[in-house]
Amino acid sequence: MSATSGTGTGTHVRIGLDAPPRVAGLGVGVHGTVSPRDVFRLPDLWQLHLYRYEAELTVDGVPHAIRPGHVSLVPPGALVRFHYRGRSEHLFAHLELTFAGERLTVPVMQDAGTQTPVLTDLMLRAVAAAPGNSARAAAELWTVLWRVADLATPAAGDAAGPHPALALAVAHIEARLAAPLTVPEVARAAGVSHNHLIRLFRAELGTTVVAYIRHRRLEHARHLLRESTLSVPAIAAAVGIGDLQAFNKACRRELGASPRAVRAGTG
Repeated sequence: MSATSGTGTGTHVRIGLDAPPRVAGLGVGVHGTVSPRDVFRLPDLWQLHLYRYEAELTVDGVPHAIRPGHVSLVPPGALVRFHYRGRSEHLFAHLELTFAGERLTVPVMQDAGTQTPVLTDLMLRAVAAAPGNSARAAAELWTVLWRVADLATPAAGDAAGPHPALALAVAHIEARLAAPLTVPEVARAAGVSHNHLIRLFRAELGTTVVAYIRHRRLEHARHLLRESTLSVPAIAAAVGIGDLQAFNKACRRELGASPRAVRAGTG
């Protein structure tokens, strides 16, 4: 099967994510200002959309309701019909995907829920990176695709998902790794008290809020060091550690090697 072909039933698609996508186009799409309807087909490209509005989408005759925070993944060759309710803005990416490795079954349309801020942040990073750094844009969108696939596959034994406040806290942290973060701020975003948030992290994740933030920052740093050509200072800033000496120390402590060694694959 070719890199651009896909399988789908109208309600679900099967994708392979063992290799990063090739990005053919991405950005912010604005529709519904000239005509309330769009009808089109992309013969060779997957369509990933993250929505900020209410509308209707039909994929090969199967209807799907669009709501803010919903995300859709449409396979190549599908006939797509949009019916808008006025000005409609969404983030989009047009991609080629390979079928290497395990095939994953993903709904065409899903509610991203508390993952919406994370997916929005990742897609905006991809949009910002695309003009000068296609490798980073592809890396950001690869992460988006894995997260979209994970929406449909809750962890075994945890079908109910994490505590809602914990999910909100994690989403807030993931969307703001580059910014200063404090435990009281995260607790406010999650709608719980400082102490309750600490108990939730201990009970469900086995760690502290501060340790979780540090771990996620350094994991994102590892991702950018390995998958992008961003400079080390730019990566340090992107994960909220503006001081290079502190970033070097954090990498050695959390990742076991210096940033340069992690980038070279020797750490």
